[in-house]
Amino acid sequence: MMQRDWYKTAVFYQIWVRSFADGNGDGIGDLYGVYKKLPYIKSLGVNAIWFSPLYPSPNADFGYDISDYCDIHPDYGTLDQFKKVLDRAHEMGIRVVMDLVINHTSDEHKWFKESCKGKDNEYSDYYIWRDKPNNWNSIFEGKAWEYNEERGQYYLHIFAKKQPDLNMDNPKVREEVKKIMRFWLDMGVDGFREDVITFISKKEGLPDGLPFLPIVNGMPYYKDGPHIIEYLKEFREVSDEYGAVQIGEGPMTTVRSALKYLTGPEKTLDLMFSFDHMLADCFYTEYLHRKFDLVKLKRAFSKWQRALNNDGWNTLYLENHDHPRIISRYGSERHWKASGKMLAACYMFQKGTPFIYQGQEIGMTNIRLRDIAHYVDVSSIMNFNLFNTDDPINKRMARIHISSRDSSRTPMQWNGTKYAGFSRVKPWFYVNRNYKTVNVKAEEEDHGSILNFYRKCTELKSSSKTLIYGSYREFFPKNRHIYTYERKWDNISYLVICSFSSHGRHWNIPDEYVGRIGKLALCNYPMPVSTAISQKPRDLLRPYEVRVYRYKLK
Repeated sequence: MMQRDWYKTAVFYQIWVRSFADGNGDGIGDLYGVYKKLPYIKSLGVNAIWFSPLYPSPNADFGYDISDYCDIHPDYGTLDQFKKVLDRAHEMGIRVVMDLVINHTSDEHKWFKESCKGKDNEYSDYYIWRDKPNNWNSIFEGKAWEYNEERGQYYLHIFAKKQPDLNMDNPKVREEVKKIMRFWLDMGVDGFREDVITFISKKEGLPDGLPFLPIVNGMPYYKDGPHIIEYLKEFREVSDEYGAVQIGEGPMTTVRSALKYLTGPEKTLDLMFSFDHMLADCFYTEYLHRKFDLVKLKRAFSKWQRALNNDGWNTLYLENHDHPRIISRYGSERHWKASGKMLAACYMFQKGTPFIYQGQEIGMTNIRLRDIAHYVDVSSIMNFNLFNTDDPINKRMARIHISSRDSSRTPMQWNGTKYAGFSRVKPWFYVNRNYKTVNVKAEEEDHGSILNFYRKCTELKSSSKTLIYGSYREFFPKNRHIYTYERKWDNISYLVICSFSSHGRHWNIPDEYVGRIGKLALCNYPMPVSTAISQKPRDLLRPYEVRVYRYKLK
């Protein structure tokens, strides 16, 4: 059995396989492409992969609507090919975590098809059915209830209509989940990232939602539900048999709520993806955009760092398949290289396990398509058709350009050839037009690239007990342009200074560091001749500059 807390020293790379690398020449990313790119992944300094869903799916939500949990989508390959990738990754010292999506299935899953047939068959209660629906809204598509003619009842779907919610109160459903877990764990995977796992237990009676919560009016009755810990304990017991890691996703989860999953005798998860720090430029969803607020971002970072400092463990991320590209949000496309590097350091050196999303390490940016018809993500289409529909089309499209999840799902940009080296044929989705300059090959050849800076970050993080286990403290929390924090362990400390400004900004050195000599361990601008920090109390940072200083305290 593997050491359970290996995740604390891991750096993860998330692969959304459909857009990663096309290995068989059909325009769709696949496991053949992943296999060929494993040396590249290893070169990033990562030692774990998280695969977004690889299972058969009709792709109503691109893999998060699963029709068979124990197979591989034909677009991506076969179980044999997956095992080949898994074995080779393990040989290279890379662990593999699968996405486990058990709040809902596809409406094309065998269980749902059988459940639709009536109230007296084996699968009748695998889903949540009602004669009369409540007033809950779906997160993706209108109301959360859809009428099924065959059964003559409504089924619940918190997400898309083709994603019916499972009835986790049914012990048979929980046994099915355990079988799925054992299937992949027996194959050799190292754990699971569990999608919207805090939604799987609904309040008895399914009461009407709250009128003052648009879209998520039912969330108080399906988030952190009455039996959530009980059910997760059952799944945890399976993981414990194998020493597998359990990573949960908790939309709208508070620190207090997260602690009950991550700490104490009730602990059921090793890590949890929270969302607070992804709301620094929006209200609830990226489509409801507002001006980026660094103070809000820092407050979110520090709140989670302080809360989990002694007991739990943080996930550190800025991008994944659910969010637009971070340079286009919190950085600057005009200061593309500097801001891309600064953003890497600002989150990776906090306490926790860093996650890098494919393309993030080369500074991929948002795509801007002309027409909503060119977008394929269900939530983007819903946002366009639901919010501020009286606004002119160009204004609504501008919000899509800022917010669409499709921006994180464009084909990976490997080189400057046609189709960005992702495929030899036209890809399944549009390639960002900046691929000739923003690509792996160009950045491999540039010592000062974003890609090579990510490698420096992973090397520094992985080699330092201070940056892995050290305490966290923020300085100057009200500064609207600069984020400054300290990591400290025994007699070593690191001071991380990040400018979020497009202009030069004076930075105040914390009082206790004035007069101390620190070595400049990392900077996103050419390193000066002298790497010692200035002893004066003020210093000038260049646009989007980051500096990481190392100190010996004794």
